[in-house]
Amino acid sequence: MFQSRRQFIKKMLSIGAYGSTIANAFLYSPFANAQWIYEKFNPGSYQQILTRLFADAEFIDSKKITFSRLPRVAENGATVPITIDSSLKNVSRILILVENNPHPLIAEFVLSSAVKAHVSARLKMAKDSDVIVIVEAEGKLYRKTQHVKVTVGGCG
Repeated sequence: MFQSRRQFIKKMLSIGAYGSTIANAFLYSPFANAQWIYEKFNPGSYQQILTRLFADAEFIDSKKITFSRLPRVAENGATVPITIDSSLKNVSRILILVENNPHPLIAEFVLSSAVKAHVSARLKMAKDSDVIVIVEAEGKLYRKTQHVKVTVGGCG
């Protein structure tokens, strides 16, 4: 298998270095992302989240954002389906917020301008609330809101 002790040592050192590199990548990644997740999805009120994410930016209400699938009355607040389409050009981000949830920011999608702005998700809603979608396109923030009534359950 090995011709000499020198070859054996070289092989073992290279395997050890490779294993250390892989282990470092797996161990470092969650810690690096933990701060980003904490900053974005930290609990707070709807206004606090908007201030944290957008400072004093102005939102433009847009009819170019549509809810393909979002019920006005949700039978179960644990799984409320939502599908969002947008005909805006160069969409870079889509954010979904639920105003009365303990964690208002539900999801953030970062998109390439080469893809169509079409996303789907399932929301958890604690109680009746407005579902707000914010779309960032060409440096402007567009918004669409729809009220959803929760009849059973909820995530609270």
